[in-house]
Amino acid sequence: MSNRLSPIEAVKQQPMMLGLFLPIQSGAWSPSLAPRGTSWTFDYNAKCTVMAENLGFDLVFGLAQWMGKGGYGGEMKFRENATDPLLVTAGLAAITKRILLVSTVHILYGWHPLHLAKFGATISEMSGGRWGLNMVTGYKKSEFEMFGLEQIEHDHRYVMADEFVTMMKRLWAEDENLTYHGQFYKMNDAFISPKPAGGRCLLVNASSSGAGLAYAVKHSDLIFVTSPAGANLDKACEALPAHTAKIKAAAKDMGRDIRILLNPHVICRETEAEARAQYQSILDNADPVAAQNFFQTFTGGDQASWRGATKDDWTVGGNVHIVGTPEQVVDGFRRLQAAGIDGVQVNFYDFIPDLAFFGEKVLPLMREAGLRLETPLAAAA
Repeated sequence: MSNRLSPIEAVKQQPMMLGLFLPIQSGAWSPSLAPRGTSWTFDYNAKCTVMAENLGFDLVFGLAQWMGKGGYGGEMKFRENATDPLLVTAGLAAITKRILLVSTVHILYGWHPLHLAKFGATISEMSGGRWGLNMVTGYKKSEFEMFGLEQIEHDHRYVMADEFVTMMKRLWAEDENLTYHGQFYKMNDAFISPKPAGGRCLLVNASSSGAGLAYAVKHSDLIFVTSPAGANLDKACEALPAHTAKIKAAAKDMGRDIRILLNPHVICRETEAEARAQYQSILDNADPVAAQNFFQTFTGGDQASWRGATKDDWTVGGNVHIVGTPEQVVDGFRRLQAAGIDGVQVNFYDFIPDLAFFGEKVLPLMREAGLRLETPLAAAA
């Protein structure tokens, strides 16, 4: 029997986990017309993923959305084109060997736990146990209506999600047919085989509300948080310690070993002036209609995240902005770590060249600063 760590346990040994937020939607995170080569296509995202794996990144992650014609609108039809992260990660499993692959699924949009238990176990087998599920409940009325559903009240969504995930985890763990008649889901003599490597798949959640965080600390291995104070790094580092401490205390009370991640947009150049110029170019070239619609959508629902973000914050994209030289970026990561953040899931504006520069200039400094191990730990095959 191998004594090597499971993929997730190997990743947890990193002083700061490092992920890449894949641009599987057109325009990625930034409703701006400033020049870039970023693409939503599978080929482009495959290149990003292989590059990230070769650089030593721990995971890649794709969000899910359901948009009408034109997406968020504007000249660029922001996010009209969007691939499905569940299928994308299945495709990425065949071309990667070490990196964790996380896909987002709106579990309340007509799914049954048996579906995702089977699909997750399948991608786990395809990837050698490297697949994870980011479980989201949805908050946009328009998305529920696409599926012919009524929007579900915020806290009740997490009651439903708790039952859903409990059933899914039992299907992964138990070796007999399972009959379960719950409040929302039923199954008779349900069974899946093979089981996921290690007994279950990696579970991820992004939450800020009381109900969402209670659900997340009960079920998730990785919890994505947002800055309560918007994208400004100084304000974020002031606001995050109390937020992260509360989450970690709740997890400890439940005997859970969780990691907290944040999504920073990184703009890194040789000089601070160059980085600031790129930041300003994104804002100066904002698609006004797309930017306004994007901002209103994410700050107008019943979710608790992103309340401190401005329209300019959303135009640049990501949750916290880290702008500057390689040394300044690493200092920003150290400050986030001091604020209770265990990992960063970075996104860029022009993904491939920005990722290449990050790998060449930032990663060596992260290792020197003790934020990254020199060599990623081997996971069990």
